[in-house]
Amino acid sequence: MSEKRFDGLTVMITGSSGGFGSQAAHLFAREGANLVLSDYSDEDNKRIAGELRATGCKVADLAGDISDEETARELVALAMDEFGQLDVAMNNAGIGHTPARTPQVDSEEARRVIDVDLMSVFYCMKHQIPVMEKQYRDSGKVSSILNIASVAGLVGAPSLSIYAAAKHGVVGLTKTAALEYARRGVRINAMCPAWARTALVEEGMLGEADDKAKAEDMLVRGIPMRRVADPAEITQAMLWACDPKNTFMTGHSLAVDGGLTAM
Repeated sequence: MSEKRFDGLTVMITGSSGGFGSQAAHLFAREGANLVLSDYSDEDNKRIAGELRATGCKVADLAGDISDEETARELVALAMDEFGQLDVAMNNAGIGHTPARTPQVDSEEARRVIDVDLMSVFYCMKHQIPVMEKQYRDSGKVSSILNIASVAGLVGAPSLSIYAAAKHGVVGLTKTAALEYARRGVRINAMCPAWARTALVEEGMLGEADDKAKAEDMLVRGIPMRRVADPAEITQAMLWACDPKNTFMTGHSLAVDGGLTAM
């Protein structure tokens, strides 16, 4: 029997019912992890948790608004209460906003994007890092945090200015925290995918287009591969970034983008 990469480790995932979150959860479970799942929708969160429990995976779930710091605190406490450890955290929850040039972006919508996409990552790390640092002091075991940003966190994104600003913020938080904890047993990296076939793209960016084929063509015109990604192409890279054997990578913003940032 082949070795399972995350056997017995506790993995926390926010945004558990989304395209990346749900696929990553199933992959982590297949690799032996115990899971702590969170999503805004209690119904969706319990659906994913139920699917995973049916496979024999140990799962703790807590729905809530991850832009509320108390939710982040409760999630970390849940991991410790249920499993006694927190080894991997994938801060994945995120939303987009209605495409518009910067002056036309609704201010309330902008604030919500900043709260969910940026502040939630800060809140999660604020409560995850002390637990992980203590584990390292006690046992020498290194933990990993993966913050899901976007290629829009590395380059400009016309008509998505606030989304891009939030994701740039995630990259900045990641790099800074990685430097702070590089010798304290916590690896911290960011994943920066280009557009993939998740609800954010299918329902948000393409859902209201009169001509979806034309809209998708416009969406991928800056991607050398000229297509959107399958979520599985992104989630495989997520597991690699969190792999306990991937011991020397920290502070990195990994672009999985079909070549976009190579130009």
